[in-house]
Amino acid sequence: MNPRSPRPAVFLDRDGVLTREDPWVLKPDDVVLLPGAAEGVRLLNEAGIPVLVVTNQSAVARGWIDEVLLGAIHDRLREQLAVSGAHVDAIRHCPHHPTEGVGALRIECACRKPAPGMLQDLAREHHVDLARSWLVGDAARDVEAARAVGVRAALVRTGKGAAELARIVPAPEIVADRLDEAVSLVLERLRT
Repeated sequence: MNPRSPRPAVFLDRDGVLTREDPWVLKPDDVVLLPGAAEGVRLLNEAGIPVLVVTNQSAVARGWIDEVLLGAIHDRLREQLAVSGAHVDAIRHCPHHPTEGVGALRIECACRKPAPGMLQDLAREHHVDLARSWLVGDAARDVEAARAVGVRAALVRTGKGAAELARIVPAPEIVADRLDEAVSLVLERLRT
């Protein structure tokens, strides 16, 4: 396959899908992978599917962490995944919040999910075929962002997922208890 040809990818939310959130990840030591997270990423790696993380990080807008600390948090995430032989191809974050925070980061933006900006940017950068791609999240805003760009949606019941499911109409195509289970179902659909 031509590396510049559009190909499917799987977008993943971070908190509640890959990592535990209780309630905030504010330092590298707060990064705790959820059961099935590394396994799910590794399954995608083994299938040759790009793994692209899209995460709202309003802790930056609120002044609780800065971009340098957020980078260290993402480095820790990558380290923990690598222990299990897994890796993500890119991590994109939105540092904004429309009503909370300080300065220039307190804005209504095009990147904070459910807005599709992060997905669109990564799709361009990684030559992603959005119509064949998926987003796995744990919140209604993840499903809404997926639908806004024509990506198929999966919801995991980790994080906020179990509580959010009733709010999502129509329901996501896939609902699973953990990331590895969702990824197995995504890969089945990508093969057909």
